[in-house]
Amino acid sequence: MCFHTSVKDRVIKIEKRFGVTISDTNIVTLFDQPNYHLNGFAHPNMLVIPQGKPEVLAPGVWGIVPDDNTPETIKPYYKEAVRFGGGLNAQSEKLFSHFVYKNVALTQRCIIPVSGFFEPHTVGKKKFPFYIHRQDDQLMGLAGIYTVIGTYITYSILTKKASPLFAEIHNVKNRQPVILEPSLEQDWLNPELSTTEVMELIAEPFPDSTLETYPVSKELFSPKVDSNTADSIKPVQYPELNTLF
Repeated sequence: MCFHTSVKDRVIKIEKRFGVTISDTNIVTLFDQPNYHLNGFAHPNMLVIPQGKPEVLAPGVWGIVPDDNTPETIKPYYKEAVRFGGGLNAQSEKLFSHFVYKNVALTQRCIIPVSGFFEPHTVGKKKFPFYIHRQDDQLMGLAGIYTVIGTYITYSILTKKASPLFAEIHNVKNRQPVILEPSLEQDWLNPELSTTEVMELIAEPFPDSTLETYPVSKELFSPKVDSNTADSIKPVQYPELNTLF
């Protein structure tokens, strides 16, 4: 599952990469600082490209909330939702059957721009975080769905069965986020897609060969450490992982 991301690029680079404009220039400074590690369980604000306005970057809260909520019930909902993942990820296999997902799957899809993300690799009882990003260090677009609660967008990152590369890294859950090929990003936001076409886009493989993966500090998972620093995406060597890859 994808519970940790990195967005270290400035807003202007995200705008140019995805051909969009931020929805409010007054919030640029809020998103122009590099976020090397964003912990989903803190429900951070991130920029998303919503299907309803595919020409803009809009602030969204990570963790989808059912659309029958109000702004006042978002935080209480998150306290309860932690039991089932906080709405951070949505299993694509349930996209058209889950009571929250099915209401938005055709009309409220989104793209979440990220510089990279983190997944755990398990050896025995130990977990080692891996950082995954493009070899060319370009931004990636993750596929998501969203709801609108008052003036707030709440969203979830879609996941699917792991590719061979991700199955080696995320070797317990065998899942990965749905990474969109740049040539398919506009298709993902197309309001005319059928159920079958949406699932076909999700099934499209993202080439593992374009990605770089390596272990990083285990402090990433420590609540006692400020891990939103450049050190969080620096490689770390572990004896237990000498035979991996």
